[in-house]
Amino acid sequence: MLALLYPIVNAGFNSITQVTHFPIPYTLHPIPSKMDIQIINPITHPGWDDLLLSCPGCSFFHSSSWARVLAESYGYTPLYFTVLEKGKLQALVPIMEVNSFLTGKRGVSLPFTDYCDPINLNGAPFPELLNCIIGHGQQHGWKYLELRGGQDFLRLDPPSSSYLGHTVDLIKGEGKIFSGLRDSTKRNIKKAVKEGVEVKIHHSFESVKEFYRLNCLTRKEHGLPPQPFIFFKKIHDYIISNNLGMVVLASLNQKNIAGAIYFHFSEKAVYKYGASDKKYQHLRANNLIMWEAIKWYSQNGFKSLCFGRTEPDNQGLIQFKSGWGTTEYKIHYYRYDLRTEAFVPGHLKTTGFHNRIFKNTPVRILNRIGGLLYRHFA
Repeated sequence: MLALLYPIVNAGFNSITQVTHFPIPYTLHPIPSKMDIQIINPITHPGWDDLLLSCPGCSFFHSSSWARVLAESYGYTPLYFTVLEKGKLQALVPIMEVNSFLTGKRGVSLPFTDYCDPINLNGAPFPELLNCIIGHGQQHGWKYLELRGGQDFLRLDPPSSSYLGHTVDLIKGEGKIFSGLRDSTKRNIKKAVKEGVEVKIHHSFESVKEFYRLNCLTRKEHGLPPQPFIFFKKIHDYIISNNLGMVVLASLNQKNIAGAIYFHFSEKAVYKYGASDKKYQHLRANNLIMWEAIKWYSQNGFKSLCFGRTEPDNQGLIQFKSGWGTTEYKIHYYRYDLRTEAFVPGHLKTTGFHNRIFKNTPVRILNRIGGLLYRHFA
């Protein structure tokens, strides 16, 4: 544990515009033709988000705002492997290069991201694009490549880990959504209202700081250090203040007792972070927060709300998410080991002795640990 607490120097990120026609190191599958593959930095590329909006498979996590948050918070290098044709996006695998003296150098699509499926339109050959990424990784000393999604293209390859996703359909409207909730979920919403819990939607930096306070309490309760505060500051700077997200806080007698952060892009919304003060858990404030967010997104023309990923052994969280009339599906992660040149299975382990240590560590120390370590464990 103590060996990890060394001073960290944040690496900068380069403004790469494009590299074309990479050599293909080997063939995963037959490749019909060579594509004009570019590496783009979405932070500096003009009109990146407009390119995405024309793609039905895009999500918030493909956006330039999320890229900027990850790059500026943790010093990762954006390498978005892209195929453009006549100014339109045809294929995309967004990568952040993580370069850590503790955990090595690798490509991740994308760090601290629940899912990030490749975009592949009009039959662009995905194996060729993947070979290009692998070739780049071999040239630049990556240990491995991790894809968080992509099962439509990698069905024959073993996932390194698997999670559950839950999405609620907002098109049917507030009334039908509520009628489709589990009875216990409806009761929890009504209980919060009866107990006097109030919920408000915010976009201010002060609301982000309030959420961070609650998040620190929740992470300690789970035996984990919180994300560094700079990460949430960047979320406010590039997402919430640009109307691509919101903070929802629940209060009792003017004291904030629970909160959540949501992101949105195009017609899709994502529930990204939730937190609460355990002393008020019996008031079911988190249920009222989720319901108010669902109503807001439904009333403002959004078509879906994703509840993020869930570990398959977290039955309590699965039960919470399934109670909202959601559709459940699998999210697979894939890890390609560049040393063995093969996709490798992994072992999903989310709990251990470290959780007991962190649970008994003061919040101020956990904050420092999170600030030191998070960028190394993307």
